Amino acid sequence: MAEQQQFYLLLSNLLNPDNAIRKQAEEAYENITGQAKVTFLLQALRNTAAGEEVRQMAAVLMRRMLSASFEEVYPNLPTDAQNAIKTELLLGIQTEGSPNIRRKTCDIAAELSRNLIDDDGNNQWPELLKFLFESVSSQNVGLREAALHIFWNFPGIFGNQQQHYLEVIKRMLLQCMQDTENPTIRTLAARAAAAFVLANENNLPLQKHFSDMLPGILQAANDSCYQNDDSVLKSLVELADTAPKYLRPHLEATLTLSLKICADVNLQNMQRQLALEVIVTLSETASAMLRKHSNIVSQAIPQMLTMMVDLEDDENWSNSDELEDDDFDSNAVAGESALDRIACGLGGKVVLPLIKEHIMQMLQNPEWKYRHAGLMALSAIGEGCHQQMEGILNEIVNFVLMFLQDPHPRVRYAACNAIGQMATDFAPTFQRKFHDKVISALLQTMEDQANPRVQAHAAAALINFTEDCPKTLLLPYLDNLVNHLHVIMVAKLQELIQKGTKLVLEQVVTSIASVADTAEEKFVPYYDLFMPSLKHIVENAIQKELRLLRGKTIECISLIGLAVGKDKFMQDASDVMQLLLKTQTDSSELDDDDPQISYMISAWARMCKILGKEFQQYLPVVMGPLMKTASIKPEVALLDTQDMENMSEDDGWEFVNLGDQQSFGIKTAGLEEKATACQMLVCYAKELKEGFAEYTEQVVKLMVPLLKFYFHDGVRVAAAESMPLLLECARVQGPNYVTQMWHFMCDSLIKGIGTEPDSDVLSEIMHSFAKCVELMGEGCVSSEHLEELGNIMKGKLEEHFKNQELRQAKRQDEDYDEQVEETLQDEDESDVYILTKISDILHSLFSCYKEKALPWFEQLLPLMVNLICPHRPWPDKQWGLCIFDDVIEHCSPTSFKYAEYFLRPMLQYVCDNSPEVRQAAAYGIGVMAQFGGENYRPFCTEAIPLLVGVIQMEGSKTKENINATENCISAVGKIMKCRPECVNVNEFLPHWLSWLPLHEDKEEAVHTFNYLCDLIESNNPIVLGPNNSSLPRIFGIIADGLANEAIKNEDGCSKRLANVIRQVQGSGGLWTECMSSLNEAQQAAIQNLLNIA
Repeated sequence: MAEQQQFYLLLSNLLNPDNAIRKQAEEAYENITGQAKVTFLLQALRNTAAGEEVRQMAAVLMRRMLSASFEEVYPNLPTDAQNAIKTELLLGIQTEGSPNIRRKTCDIAAELSRNLIDDDGNNQWPELLKFLFESVSSQNVGLREAALHIFWNFPGIFGNQQQHYLEVIKRMLLQCMQDTENPTIRTLAARAAAAFVLANENNLPLQKHFSDMLPGILQAANDSCYQNDDSVLKSLVELADTAPKYLRPHLEATLTLSLKICADVNLQNMQRQLALEVIVTLSETASAMLRKHSNIVSQAIPQMLTMMVDLEDDENWSNSDELEDDDFDSNAVAGESALDRIACGLGGKVVLPLIKEHIMQMLQNPEWKYRHAGLMALSAIGEGCHQQMEGILNEIVNFVLMFLQDPHPRVRYAACNAIGQMATDFAPTFQRKFHDKVISALLQTMEDQANPRVQAHAAAALINFTEDCPKTLLLPYLDNLVNHLHVIMVAKLQELIQKGTKLVLEQVVTSIASVADTAEEKFVPYYDLFMPSLKHIVENAIQKELRLLRGKTIECISLIGLAVGKDKFMQDASDVMQLLLKTQTDSSELDDDDPQISYMISAWARMCKILGKEFQQYLPVVMGPLMKTASIKPEVALLDTQDMENMSEDDGWEFVNLGDQQSFGIKTAGLEEKATACQMLVCYAKELKEGFAEYTEQVVKLMVPLLKFYFHDGVRVAAAESMPLLLECARVQGPNYVTQMWHFMCDSLIKGIGTEPDSDVLSEIMHSFAKCVELMGEGCVSSEHLEELGNIMKGKLEEHFKNQELRQAKRQDEDYDEQVEETLQDEDESDVYILTKISDILHSLFSCYKEKALPWFEQLLPLMVNLICPHRPWPDKQWGLCIFDDVIEHCSPTSFKYAEYFLRPMLQYVCDNSPEVRQAAAYGIGVMAQFGGENYRPFCTEAIPLLVGVIQMEGSKTKENINATENCISAVGKIMKCRPECVNVNEFLPHWLSWLPLHEDKEEAVHTFNYLCDLIESNNPIVLGPNNSSLPRIFGIIADGLANEAIKNEDGCSKRLANVIRQVQGSGGLWTECMSSLNEAQQAAIQNLLNIA
């Protein structure tokens, strides 16, 4: 008894607001064994004398223990103890007087039941199922509530009996939803019905069978809203998100209800926003379905705009020096976000015609809030209505620029916002079309000294504009821009000293950085104008409230340094490094959330790019804080519905619904900084190479596990990028060290290829693996890993074909329309990109292992053959051929064993309609001649007329056809060089020479020029002509190739070409004749080659 009393005290202390007492209680609680906890908690829960708060705490802890530690605790209890728990819980639910405790006891029962479903789907607690059936029809409202609450909490409670009881479940829920006397029962039944549908989201027949419950759910959503309960509305949002097709039979009713609640100004903001969320979510999860209900959409959009007008007047707004975070609970922010999402979801073709007139009317309204909302709406829809707005951009921009002169500062602010957003959404078209108007208008607005918020936002818009502005467009304005920014910077520095205000200065410093970043070396003349002041800020802005300013100034200095280059920056490099080092060495005093940290990390990486190898000396100071940031571990939690009520997204938490009343929460603070730090490590490895060698071990130990860091894509991308770079850095440590490092990476990279869920990240991991294999060479992948990789590649290719089938099926769907087709095309592009990475990996294996890779490759052969079937889309054929090209190039003459699978298609595809397919096929013919061996000889002969046909066809030199044509020309050259017996070389040479030079395909250009050198060096009479009469023509070919940069100085053939030119140079009149036939660029290219080679 004394122990139990002590436990009650412990529970009270767990609720104590005093941190020390609570922490002590938590430690004491953790030290109690699981079995004792169960006993004590159950007794506390059932003891009505223990006090409501203590009993609630006991219930929460009991449920949490069953959720988190069921396997460790429950199975180890004696059978009678297990039965006692079940009995006590059922008894508690039936006899408990406190509704709150009864609800929490139901939660425990649901949690226990969830864990008592065995592997075969049997519920090991049949008494609870019996209780549910009896209670749901009971006259006792409390028991009916309890039954519904348990079923809502765990809709899978019937396990493998669900199908058997389906009609009973349906009847039970419908009956409860029709309980006119008890609104709570109706609400609970509606939530339980929604939870049941959500738990069976992939069971479409079940959803169809339960569709007649939806009117009851909608009615309950409506009724409960007017009783200040939005729980059913939240269930409706979940249905829209997870099971939108369930709503289809009553979609009109669902949308009408949502619209009605959203428009009712007597309801709370949150309820109205949730109703809007139903419509917006459907625009994302079932856009084609919603597009058919344009009447509802046309009413929903004005509702969003009305919400955006819901702003408060604030006299101090203009002069506020702190940028407060958006109030995400406000109607204005909710309306703007909804507009952005519905435009992206439904597309501009639907949304722009519905919104355009409304926005025009709002912009002409005398009330400032309407003009503000109209401009913010324009900002919001830019991404989703991109294509449609691009056509009328001129009209839009001219109209928006007028509002930079609006009498109300918040409207001017919104106009800056719209310009900044359009500068990003429509770059670089926006910059090309409107540079003259926009730059002058923003500079003028930046002079609005009376309204710092407007000034700062004009500077922010200028940043957006210059970030994506082509350099050539910006240069004519550079002088004016820089002088304006300098004047404002000097004025705002004075204000900072006199008044302590910094908002505008923060933005202006970033504007300067952005201009320098775009202007690059053209910023050199202005360097001395800014650098002293910027260094002054970093030296003196040491107060806590100036941390952001200091961070942005550090960023600005490093970007200017990168822009002007090492020579100009070196005069200040030492001072700047000392300032950064001082900040870095004082970093132990920096808070973890100090904004300077991420700016510092990026600045160090820029300094590394500027200083190159000289940066190595600073690594000992830089690496500690960088590794600390890159090693940040986010706070995560598995939460159920009750826990969620105490958490808030405003506290920096983000949640993912896992179903079964559970959510996964992650605190996002520090994630961006972690990603930046990882990217900077990649930068150091790339820039410093062997200078980074001593850090490779600690970095690789950090990076390899981050391939599975699913909380941030950028972190995984950086981890993947780092792998081949770290191997290169480590080479200086010797082959054993590099091999050990590779063994540490290899398994995780292969596993990453198999499990990575995001296609963009997956492509990076695959690319990285391929690069690593090329670096490590033959034998680097063990037979076990090769087997695993083979299975993964097989799975990826099968998934590729399956996805194509699914897309075809979606084209037959009743909701299919042209916007759906756009989405399907995007999905297809993403799939093809992964196919290119499969090709990369196979290329790396073939180039290292040669024919030894073929037995392993055989498992993929049927899938490769499928890729090049005639009915497949052209990218499949292209990449299938590229893979077979590698087989021929790297595995010949053994490759002929597989010729039956690819030879006929390869020859046929030389003349394919798709230039990409023609190119891949022609390249294959070329490597066949180079490497294929004797068996391929007749096929080279057969290919010649096909190749010539492509070269001579009309339009063969157009932009889309040129690469394929040049590969055909190169292939003819390779056949003449390597397989002269397959063709009458003397007959073909004049034709071949008339097709030269190659401009676009640099790799093939080198082959053709090398062959040309062979012919010249062997004094081929056809090439040189009688008395060298053809030399001017040959000279022209060489000059043209050089002028078009088809040949690089480092290419082997450049020396050979230089020798040819020198021979001509020594022949007096012939040299003059050859040079006089060239234009200036060609003459300069010849001279340049002679100087270098």
